[in-house]
Amino acid sequence: MKLKSQPDDFQVEEMTNVRPSRGAFAFYRLEKRGIGTPEAVSAILRDWNLPRHSLSYGGLKDRHAVTSQYLTIHKGPSLNHEDRSYRLDYLGQIPHPYHARDIQANRFEICLRNLTHEEHGVIERRCDTVGHFGVVNYFDDQRFGSIGFSGDLIGASWCKGDYERTLFLAMAEENPHDRGREREQKELMRTHWGEWIHLKQVLDRSHRRSVVTYLCDHPTDFKRAVALIRQDMRSIYLAAFQSWVWNRWLSALIDAALPEDCRIAIPSKCGLLSIPHVASPSGPIPSSVRELQRLELPLPSARQKDWDPATLPTLEAILSELGMEIREMRLKYPRDTFFSKGIRQAWLKPHGFQTKWESDELHNRKLALRLSFELPKGCYATMVVRAIATDQMSQPEWDEAEESAEEVNEETDSSGNDEAS
Repeated sequence: MKLKSQPDDFQVEEMTNVRPSRGAFAFYRLEKRGIGTPEAVSAILRDWNLPRHSLSYGGLKDRHAVTSQYLTIHKGPSLNHEDRSYRLDYLGQIPHPYHARDIQANRFEICLRNLTHEEHGVIERRCDTVGHFGVVNYFDDQRFGSIGFSGDLIGASWCKGDYERTLFLAMAEENPHDRGREREQKELMRTHWGEWIHLKQVLDRSHRRSVVTYLCDHPTDFKRAVALIRQDMRSIYLAAFQSWVWNRWLSALIDAALPEDCRIAIPSKCGLLSIPHVASPSGPIPSSVRELQRLELPLPSARQKDWDPATLPTLEAILSELGMEIREMRLKYPRDTFFSKGIRQAWLKPHGFQTKWESDELHNRKLALRLSFELPKGCYATMVVRAIATDQMSQPEWDEAEESAEEVNEETDSSGNDEAS
């Protein structure tokens, strides 16, 4: 099974009820192809000579896809704009910056390729199961692109007040998603860590070098240096940590609720995650699984005050493995970055789930399966894909590398602060 053989194989349409009216914020639709949201945003800011804080959007969309989403620019131009990989259409004015809470849902059109005729029957049954039963609503691996080879979580070091480790992980640690020049720049940082004057001379002009420039004059002030990392990236690091804990928490609850022969372990960047094994959508569903389907868990942090005594000990055990307590899931500095507060459903059922089989024009004598469905914001279409992949929810073959960061973390609604592709 192959996913994202070409950008058209993964299409995402952001849905919102925001309509132009009046206000100081220019409202746009961004359509892009083969480029990530951060890259498109940086190009817009550069072309129109705008400060970064003037532009707001609800979440990141996949690079290796054809996507549409919305954004605002404070006092932005009433113009359309087009580049090689994206198009920006001016829609009018609105009275507030666009936010994750303005997203209603995301509509997906996905094509899975390189399927054999022998796989048709088993995949069709799995599609029936997904359509009727749904999937576990984990944050998928795109969420954790900021985690490097060490597996250390930037947000965990940050909460513990280890600012030097936080800065190293964010700016120097080797990451499987690093490419070309980025890989070289990080290697320089690792090799010459602490030699700030030398690094300023050899690094490319970049945000990384700006932080190093500060360290030239304040060589041990890592606390302030962390605050100089771009705010949107700091939010991504914190969201990854919170999502990692939430995933581990839910997986442990599934382990406790179901015997081993009634669950499957799937690989992820959070380690092995458990899902219930459902043999058939028409068969009886155990009461323990039904309870899990109704389960809702808060996004963990010290901001959350009301905890369910039935699930709290499991969360405390997860954090204990990291050498932390719940009260420590907070940031003392800087004040502009914080954990999201909200509730996330443990189960996800795609709306309007449809399938269509056809010949695969890219792979001779193979089949392609087209999927179409809608998901609430904050939910991952790739979890649906994994649920119908071969070998019991194994990761399908990706023709392109995953994203290095998934969502921008905002003060949020109850969905979990983000929408996902």
